Amino acid sequence: MKLLKLFFLLLLPAGIYAQADVPSPEVQIKTAVLAAPEDLRDGAMVYGYNDSGKMVILREGSNNLVCLADDPAKKGISVSCYSKKLEPFMARGRQLIAEGKSEMEKREIRQREAESGELQMPDAPSMTYILSGSEENYDRNTGELKDANFRYVIYIPYATAESTGLPTTPFAPGMPWIMDPGTHRAHIMVTPPTSSKEKEKE
Repeated sequence: MKLLKLFFLLLLPAGIYAQADVPSPEVQIKTAVLAAPEDLRDGAMVYGYNDSGKMVILREGSNNLVCLADDPAKKGISVSCYSKKLEPFMARGRQLIAEGKSEMEKREIRQREAESGELQMPDAPSMTYILSGSEENYDRNTGELKDANFRYVIYIPYATAESTGLPTTPFAPGMPWIMDPGTHRAHIMVTPPTSSKEKEKE
């Protein structure tokens, strides 16, 4: 019994640190919307994390964009914003992860549900903006992220290389290409070259 109590006491500081390491809702919102075009930031809905690390709604939105704050449990800083048309697809993915499903299980389940019509997929190309950077360039007090890099993903379910004219692999820096063609999660990838400052660190 004494050993069990000691074990939990040793875990306690780590738990307190993890809770304290979650930025305030205001800071999470400020960082999350950096991924969005400036004119859409104020009206975007934002998901973030409470002090227990659970994902919650930090702000209701008034436009067609949903943003995700950085996950404090993961290394690095990564925020994203996507079209509300993608919310059923994204929400289902988060639910399956919470249930402990692996990445492959998540893909298989969503594919099965999309093909049966149970999971609603966008009926038009739908945009996702992703902004990522390093923790040393992030200010948890202000929400500012320096020298970050964008990545753009346009979901276009069941599109193929033939239907879009896009290659299935990029052969030039920053060029668009189609990933997972012919599937429910087919999407166009656009990854601009990293900033010169980030290259200097590599």
